[in-house]
Amino acid sequence: GHIVRNWKVRWFVLLQDKLLYYKIEGGKKEPSPKGRILLDGCTITCPCLEYENRPLLIKLKTKTNTDYFLECCSREERDSWALDITGAIHAGHPVQVQELHRMKNSFKLLENISLHHIVERMFDSSTGIKLTRNLEQGNRYKETFTGSALVDWLISNSFAVSRFEAITLASMLMEENFIRPVGARSTEATRYSDLSEQFLDDSTALYMFAESSNKNISSKEQLQFNISELSGTIVKQGFLVKQGHKRKNWKVRKFVLRADPAFLHYYDPTKEENRPVGGFSLRGCLVSALEDNGVPAGVKGNVQGNLFKIITKNDIHYYIQASSKAERTQWIEAIKPLT
Repeated sequence: GHIVRNWKVRWFVLLQDKLLYYKIEGGKKEPSPKGRILLDGCTITCPCLEYENRPLLIKLKTKTNTDYFLECCSREERDSWALDITGAIHAGHPVQVQELHRMKNSFKLLENISLHHIVERMFDSSTGIKLTRNLEQGNRYKETFTGSALVDWLISNSFAVSRFEAITLASMLMEENFIRPVGARSTEATRYSDLSEQFLDDSTALYMFAESSNKNISSKEQLQFNISELSGTIVKQGFLVKQGHKRKNWKVRKFVLRADPAFLHYYDPTKEENRPVGGFSLRGCLVSALEDNGVPAGVKGNVQGNLFKIITKNDIHYYIQASSKAERTQWIEAIKPLT
């Protein structure tokens, strides 16, 4: 928000020369847009690292110097939006658009890799990455490592087979807010507004664990606690509307589905901290679609349809609305194999 600096869920529509955004009520967008961003003369920054706990941001700066910060629900979605918005900004320059597509296609998400597991290994006292003190331009940094040292460590621990793959993986660690740049060399690299690599395979570029600078999160102990259920591979994520357990009201939540271990967590997209507000193990759960002709028992308030229900092994009932029947089916099909 521009006046009250809070975060709100909005439905975005990209047109040829503008980006419209709409309020969402009861899981559906209102007919008239809440606002618009004119793309002529805009510059785009992706990834945007100005908010430490929000690694999936896109920043748009208009030609009148108004800043818009937009958060996506996954890295793939963020990059897709950034590519399409950049294409609209440079619609009259097909060569630039072609280059953007080439860069996006060259940046592949490595399969079957848990970033939480990598960070856990990085913290290991015997086999983890070596942390050193560094002095740069009069500033002393504790417990840092260089970009080239991280690339070497990822390859030596078989997380990557080439320096290109290791740089890709290190970029993901930075974009997901596990590590952060410190010092002029690495920080400057994050300020480019194109979609090229932000991480430097360089012995003069310094990085550190993001948690070590966040007083709200204890370092390794807090990470180890979260790993027990947040270490799984992300299978699916997106925004759904969930009914509350006490007030029975409906609120938009960002859901993240993980496997090995199988958990479903949900986040409040209006909160600054990037931590789940709830979640549960999927082992022993039952998931099913609910018919739209009639409101089932236990469901109250503004029901738009496309409902499905998850019953945990402790007999806790979760009622969730998707934006379409197709989306509901996709979520159910993704959840079922993990129960």
